[in-house]
Amino acid sequence: MIEQTSPASPQTLLLVDDEPSILSALRRLFRPSGYRILTAESGAAGLELLGKEDVDLVISDMRMPEMDGAQFLEQVRAGWPRAIRILLTGYADIASTVNAINKGEIYRYISKPWDDNDILLIVREALERRQLQNENSRLLALTQTQNEELKSLNTGLEARVSERTAELEQVVGFLNVANETLKQGFLVSIKVFSSLMELREGSAGGHARRVADMSRKLAIRLELDAKAQQDIFVAGLLHDIGKIGFSDAMLAKPVPKLNPEELGRYRKHSLAGANALLPLADLKSVADLIRAHHERFDGQGFPDGIVGLGIPIGARILAVANDYDGLQIGTLSEKRFNADDAKSLLVKSRGKRYCPTVIDALLEILGAPREEAGQTLRVPVDKLKVGMVLARDLMARDGTLLLATDYLLDANLVREIQAYARREDLPLVLHVRTET
Repeated sequence: MIEQTSPASPQTLLLVDDEPSILSALRRLFRPSGYRILTAESGAAGLELLGKEDVDLVISDMRMPEMDGAQFLEQVRAGWPRAIRILLTGYADIASTVNAINKGEIYRYISKPWDDNDILLIVREALERRQLQNENSRLLALTQTQNEELKSLNTGLEARVSERTAELEQVVGFLNVANETLKQGFLVSIKVFSSLMELREGSAGGHARRVADMSRKLAIRLELDAKAQQDIFVAGLLHDIGKIGFSDAMLAKPVPKLNPEELGRYRKHSLAGANALLPLADLKSVADLIRAHHERFDGQGFPDGIVGLGIPIGARILAVANDYDGLQIGTLSEKRFNADDAKSLLVKSRGKRYCPTVIDALLEILGAPREEAGQTLRVPVDKLKVGMVLARDLMARDGTLLLATDYLLDANLVREIQAYARREDLPLVLHVRTET
């Protein structure tokens, strides 16, 4: 079925699903955006339309009879590689999804039921990305044309040569940017993997990117070579890919709240993530880091129980970066910790859960936690002394801030705090440190 929504050569979408109701819903959703919409109720019908029509973007359901979405998108990639490919699925099946990504080179994975705003934004950004690629091709062609023109210029016409050279330098600048982008082309598929978890409801947005960035900083601090730094960064982006089959409810739970069955699945996700990357030979070292990023320095980790320096340095780095962020976003504990408390917890597990060398590198980057910078004491309110410094904020019953961290206690403040505790009948214990 073909629907013409605008006479001015609009961009064309092909929607493929064996459920007419889904096609109708998608058609109603995209119609106001001015796209030209084609629909097909099977992979075979979709391929037939592609043979007749110029299609910019294909959205295909995963589960269809005779030819599923992975098989269909693989054929689309082979016959019409310039058509952007998006997979639509209503179930979490890591094997089928990874197969579709590897063979069909899909741009994005979208789960049913979709969010209307999200799918509209994804399609718009995909089409804009294609336009940028077309513009890049145009610039490359322009550069080649101008090079030929320069070759034909009379070498004696210095003024014209200088003018053309200036133009060429500008275009070459654009070309260098384009070439640098092309060098990073292999990261496109990696970003697709990483974005799968970010699109899921309940997922902590940006976690993978923050882990990747911190891991790279630690690798640089530890003076690892450029290849190791790159592998660690990519492993940071993909470290949670093994969770793709988790339900939304399970993803929303911190680890301590998982039931025994869920905990068993959780303890296998690093192995599942490594196995998912096995078809990609260039990511073998990345897969090894993902497999080992939940190993502990004391050998109590999973999945292999590796001890100490037997754990790859990249995996030791990932463990610290992952838990530092996880403590702050609430995936490792029912409580969300601030950055300073998260650092303190990591420091307390130095040499037990975490590699001492990596913890030391983290502190060199972020600085020591407050309570590590000097001796911190818990002091009952009636034992306060002049010269003590608050190591934590002093809060009232209603959550109002009474005194901020780092406040130096003088005689008047000591008396006022003690009077407040008596008046409110509070057995206050304050966290303080002494000035050195």
